[in-house]
Amino acid sequence: MDLTLFMYLIPSLIMFGCGVYGFITRKNMIAIMISLELMLNSVDINFVVFNRYLFPGQMDGMFFSLFAIAIAAAETALALAIIINVLTIMPLSLAIVVVALPLLMFLFLGLVGVKMGRKITGVIGVLAMLVDTVLAYGVALTYFFGSGQGQMVDGVRQAVVVANPAWLSFTDTLVVRMGVLVDPIAAMMLVVITTVSLMVHLYSLGYMSDHDGNAEKGFQRYYAFLALFTFSMLGLVVATNIFQIFIFFEMVGLSSYLLIGFYYSTPAANHANKKAFIVTRLADLFFLLGIMILSYYTGTFDFDKLVFGPTMSGSLETAQSAISTAGGATFMGCSVMAWALTFIFIGGAGKSAMYPLHIWLPDAMEGPTPVSALIHAATMVVAGVFLVARLFPLYVLVQGAMNIILVVGAFTAFYAAAIACTQSDIKRALAFSTISQIAFMMTSLAVSSNNNSLIEIHEGYGLGYMASMFHLFTHAMFKALLFLCAGAIIHAVHSNENDKMHGLHKFMPITSICFLIGCLAIAGIPPFAGFWSKDEILVAAYQRGLGWGLWMSMVACMTAFYMFRIYYLIFFWKKHEVHDAHHAPKDQPWTMTLPLIILACISVVAGFVPFHNLVTWDGHHLHTALDWTVAGSSVVVALVGIGLATVMYFKENPLPERMANAMRGLWTASYKRFYMDEFYQFITHKVIFQAICVPIAWFDRHIIDGFFNLLADATNSVSFSIRRLQSGSIQGYVYVYLLGALLLAVITMVCVLL
Repeated sequence: MDLTLFMYLIPSLIMFGCGVYGFITRKNMIAIMISLELMLNSVDINFVVFNRYLFPGQMDGMFFSLFAIAIAAAETALALAIIINVLTIMPLSLAIVVVALPLLMFLFLGLVGVKMGRKITGVIGVLAMLVDTVLAYGVALTYFFGSGQGQMVDGVRQAVVVANPAWLSFTDTLVVRMGVLVDPIAAMMLVVITTVSLMVHLYSLGYMSDHDGNAEKGFQRYYAFLALFTFSMLGLVVATNIFQIFIFFEMVGLSSYLLIGFYYSTPAANHANKKAFIVTRLADLFFLLGIMILSYYTGTFDFDKLVFGPTMSGSLETAQSAISTAGGATFMGCSVMAWALTFIFIGGAGKSAMYPLHIWLPDAMEGPTPVSALIHAATMVVAGVFLVARLFPLYVLVQGAMNIILVVGAFTAFYAAAIACTQSDIKRALAFSTISQIAFMMTSLAVSSNNNSLIEIHEGYGLGYMASMFHLFTHAMFKALLFLCAGAIIHAVHSNENDKMHGLHKFMPITSICFLIGCLAIAGIPPFAGFWSKDEILVAAYQRGLGWGLWMSMVACMTAFYMFRIYYLIFFWKKHEVHDAHHAPKDQPWTMTLPLIILACISVVAGFVPFHNLVTWDGHHLHTALDWTVAGSSVVVALVGIGLATVMYFKENPLPERMANAMRGLWTASYKRFYMDEFYQFITHKVIFQAICVPIAWFDRHIIDGFFNLLADATNSVSFSIRRLQSGSIQGYVYVYLLGALLLAVITMVCVLL
């Protein structure tokens, strides 16, 4: 039977009454929000019912539907408010679970995954990562917006040590602990790592399968390694001491070795993972030396004695106290603290692929593309930036080390951007883009330490630090987006080379739009995320000096150029030739497309996060305002780069070839990465192996081995000569005994007579 109007209105009235009662009487915020939800649902029902009964089958009542849609939007906002409210009251101790869950999944998938189906393994990995992401967001939101757990004292954000058990004791004071620390950059990194890792886990369900949905061989191993990689980076960012960071640095290196070499049956993958492992191990040797020097003179590994003050926030006084324990000791004209911090930076430079330790990163593209997104966006390459940021108060007071970081960062940003302008492999172009952007972050940290800004830093105005962390956050999102878009393209055309792509906008519109959003973000076009973070870096650079600001602005222009060069060559340039209609490129399945859409949305809105109030070096709010001069000029230089790329690459024309021919030597050098791989090949093979190792090997084989072989041969000869003395005949032994006794008697008599 048909329901009457009153049959709808009565339950609606009851719902509204319950909502009003709850709103008036409840004191719990969540209960109040749920009461509001009941009231909104009641109003929504009324709008729908009135539309049906007053205007049946007519358009006149559509305004009721519009009101219903508006109410639904309000309900969505309210639901989000309820979720955020729930997440801001989580105990910070859940950070332990956030770190431990990926480790448990690594063990479970590694040991049990082979017994399960491939798809089931992937689904379990995704669901576990989803839970971990929700918990990480809860911990971060609780830290930033909650209260009552020691995270905010007198308006200053404090570092909260959730757990810190002793693990290894060298002395009574020099103790290595395995703890969990939550502070602004740790909370931010929990969000970054879990978000990107979740997107990669979901994306891999489609990417690591063929077009018929059959998962690749080693699917379970792949998801186990992803979990290990996530655990390693999470453990690194919540470390309570520098030795714990070193341990997880090594675990990150191991994880990258396993994932880069996932296709271990191919020689290129084996070469790439060994290259990454060796280069980063060399850098980690310096890192360990730096830790040894630092801990020897300060007597501690713990951050609360190195960079945090009594209030557990960044403190120059604590850093100065730690430095003063060295007593002014020097080596080769530099203070030992400068040596220590420089060595530690070299360790970070290896992970972050700073020049000249960058050579492993482009070859790391031999791993699956989702792995590239994880390495470049949220884990390995930002570890060095995080390390310098964690020890920021020490670096501020040791100008020599900070100046090295500034020069290396600024040069690497330009160097990598110059190479990215000529690459034809889409993944390698994005790899050099990552190197350049990581160098942006390093430079931003370094420009915070000029002499004039020391007073400002004391007052809580560390703009470069905040800008670096802001760019780390936004870059993680849009670089993950770009790499996952690249994976979708490669999955569709089965090639990394842009000459096998061209004109894909018609075939892959969703991927094209998402890639465009990523390009706009990294180019620094408002209102996309990269504009806000890169603008702050440029402001900090100009504050350091006009030359530094102009240099970084030039790199920003190059960034816009090479990113839109990549975009146009992939999605436009000329018509894509389809030889088989059944295998025409198309947007990938939802498991690959949904992460692109989510990351694209984040890349649009992430710039509006109030980082100046959330992530600062000393926990104080940073009072900043948009510098329209720098912002305007940065947009102009970005538009210049985009305009140049549009003229040269939007539609097929001879201009790129003419320019390459006009500067053939420079173009070839850039395409060949300025011959750095050949240089290292020469150093390792011609100098180290042939000029050093071959002579040492000859000396070892002919002199050392020859001497001991001579001793062995002499021993054998003597043994052969006297073997008859051991004949086994008793008569012979007695005969020899008597001869010996007679000889001794003669010798004795001669001695007595003489």
